[in-house]
Amino acid sequence: MKKRLFGILLTMEGLMLALTSIVSLIYAEDDGLAFLTSALIAFAVGGALHTAGSKKEGKRMTRADSFLIVALTWVLFSAIGMMPFILHLRMSPADAFFEAMSGFTTTGATIIADVDGLTYGLRFWRSMMHWIGGLGIIVFSVALIPVYEMKNSNVYSAEVSGLELDRLRPKIGATARRTLSIYILLSVICTLFLWMGPMDLFDAVCHAMSTLATGGFSTHTASVGFFHSAYVEYVCAIFMLLSSINFSLYYYLSIRRTQVFLRNEEMHTFFYIVSFFVLVFFLLFLHTPQAGCHTEDMLYNLGQNFRTAFFHVSSIISSTGFAGENFNYVSWGVPFWMPTLILMAIGACAGSTGGGIKVLRILICAKGALNEFVKLLHPRAVLGIRISGQIVPGENVSRALAYIFIYLILTVIGTFILTLLGNDIETSLGSSISMLSNIGPGMGATGPASNFSHIHDAGKWLMSFYMLVGRLEIFTVLLLFMPRFWKENN
Repeated sequence: MKKRLFGILLTMEGLMLALTSIVSLIYAEDDGLAFLTSALIAFAVGGALHTAGSKKEGKRMTRADSFLIVALTWVLFSAIGMMPFILHLRMSPADAFFEAMSGFTTTGATIIADVDGLTYGLRFWRSMMHWIGGLGIIVFSVALIPVYEMKNSNVYSAEVSGLELDRLRPKIGATARRTLSIYILLSVICTLFLWMGPMDLFDAVCHAMSTLATGGFSTHTASVGFFHSAYVEYVCAIFMLLSSINFSLYYYLSIRRTQVFLRNEEMHTFFYIVSFFVLVFFLLFLHTPQAGCHTEDMLYNLGQNFRTAFFHVSSIISSTGFAGENFNYVSWGVPFWMPTLILMAIGACAGSTGGGIKVLRILICAKGALNEFVKLLHPRAVLGIRISGQIVPGENVSRALAYIFIYLILTVIGTFILTLLGNDIETSLGSSISMLSNIGPGMGATGPASNFSHIHDAGKWLMSFYMLVGRLEIFTVLLLFMPRFWKENN
């Protein structure tokens, strides 16, 4: 095992926990000791691993090593990240690990019923976990710690399968630093826009981190709806959509290759999907008495219904899961459930901070299905799948189909197990899709107006696993359960 790498990563997490303790100090709160203790634990474990490791460890890393390191890194970060919740809130291990994993995987599902009652330090740490996990722990580490850079890029592609950093620039470190700079810039801009509205600086910083990471943790129980502000909802919705775009496209913009950005077919398809579903929900609001806005002022109704539809679609397809002022598809009625579940499953673009199956895979499979119809009419036709003018290799098509198949199988398994634990089918199905797509709110008893505290501990551990599987895009985690992986890694 690469002990030195784990040591470096945990030391970095310790620094982040120490930074959060400063927030507690600024607001004169009593949770600072919990963060400092957690930081010391991270430093101690990280230092021990770094000392025990060999200097030759990082010189050769197989592809099997990379999958194992990435998966264990996310588990270790969550195990250390849960310590403040245990030390200060006295949470059970199942609850604390669920909350931490939800934070780092940018899922946004929570055990906490009263977010407003949390200290500033804990609220900041929840958003900080999102922000780190949004870009990716490994990418974050490479950008900040030059010694971590290695010639082998397998570890990065194992974590960010949609964002192939090694193909953007020859040096992984340089690419990661530029990507992080773009991420920070967007976060700062989002913070400034939110601060210009009804939010104070603390709320603006925390919501900007959650928005750019498409996480969903808020500083208030009512989420974004706490502010009762159309301005806040529009700002968050726009930045949620911006975060749903492949970050490699922003990289190309930064080096003035604008044509690559403008011609990206996945991005175009993503915005077509957003536009279509905004129209669907807008029309549903107009024709559903218990949902939407219905007053004597027609123009006001149209504006409010469009705002709610736009925010809802942006929140779900980006996998953020923020709740707006009128956001509650559970009480809106059955007609709203199916389009919401479809958006949950589709998700954002590959290489973004969003979750879900990803638009690129949907696009590849849709074009493949269309080709099959053409072949029925013209059996001798040789047809390929093109995305943005480039032929998609056959192995990528097979991988996309396999991904969707496994996603559906995991959804069925998760739904079945959660029903065995006493949940109704609506709650079980919604929660399974929500965890795999890193959305946050589910359906039924785990909808946007509720939380996950009532779920059986076995269900919480299962959903924590599903969050990790969804964030690392299935293959990276499930590969570890194959006997062949361990034979080849020995």
